[in-house]
Amino acid sequence: MEPKQLQISPFLIFFLVHSVQVGVGVLGFQRVVMKSAGNDAWIAVILAGIAIHITIWLMYAIMNRHKQDLVRIQNELFGKWIGGFFNTIWIIYWLLVAIIVLRSYLEIVQVWVFPLINIFVITFIFIILVYYCVSGGFRIVVGICFLGVIIPFYIYLTFLYPIEYANFRNLLPVFNHSGGEIIIASRDVSLSYLGFSVIFMAYPYIKNPKKSQKWAHFGNLLTTCIYLFIIIISICYFNEKQISHHIWATLSLWQIIEMPIVERFEYIGITSWLLIILPNICLSIWASTKALHEVYHIRQKLGLLIILFILLISTMLINSREHIDMVNKYMSYLGQALLYIYVPLLCILSFVIMKFRRKKS
Repeated sequence: MEPKQLQISPFLIFFLVHSVQVGVGVLGFQRVVMKSAGNDAWIAVILAGIAIHITIWLMYAIMNRHKQDLVRIQNELFGKWIGGFFNTIWIIYWLLVAIIVLRSYLEIVQVWVFPLINIFVITFIFIILVYYCVSGGFRIVVGICFLGVIIPFYIYLTFLYPIEYANFRNLLPVFNHSGGEIIIASRDVSLSYLGFSVIFMAYPYIKNPKKSQKWAHFGNLLTTCIYLFIIIISICYFNEKQISHHIWATLSLWQIIEMPIVERFEYIGITSWLLIILPNICLSIWASTKALHEVYHIRQKLGLLIILFILLISTMLINSREHIDMVNKYMSYLGQALLYIYVPLLCILSFVIMKFRRKKS
């Protein structure tokens, strides 16, 4: 465990989990989910939330048993070389999360706000901000998560505007799609939730870490409720054919908002969303640099510079919608394999290996 002056209170895990789950996915997940489940997409959102609750429970079962972070757990169970291989995969995954979140957000800014924006300049400025936050240490990153949840929370109230034009009959008939289609849709929506695996690296920084588990579940519950609220509003405002033409359906919902002093609210929404994706990126970068330090013994600030340089180059190379979709697809496959296959297997292996070692000793 880390020194007490570097640790955080258990309740702050609520903000950590929620902030890392809410990113650019909220702005356009409706089209992907409704493609498979149609008007039953809200059921898929609930199932995805339940699956993540189970995964969080398995993660805490592993961490509470070993009382260490993921890197040390895998080294303890598999040894230096095999453990190092798995740790490197996690580092790559967290880095991919940061890359796809940043590049997707910049694409939205480019399409909706500033078509002629210089991607290199805005990425470089953003990376300086991320460096300032992450180099301050884990407590600073968690503080950014807290602000990233509290300050822009008003945005969710704007989704009440479309209710005036909503047709709630679009939700009927319930269970209009097969169980397989709903499961596929729940898999698709869970891609927006996947960043919560950073808990694996945050565990040693939590005071009384066992008490933080309930707050992790509360954070995921809030995320699920927000996704559920937005998908229900989207189903009732659009129909299935209309939603297929909206890449960013959430931004399209903002287009109907009319205020005396704001003609196009989506500009304010996209700008405010920066406060939401900043902790998302900072946490993923912090987790990857922390793991890089423990696996390869690279100084954490040097590792941070290396990771941010890769982030800058990757953002420049991913320069089209096809490239973004491709990276997003591979990142989502890797994330699902790690969280829904590897984590349950790791939990079982941890239990068996530790029990065998106790008997042997």
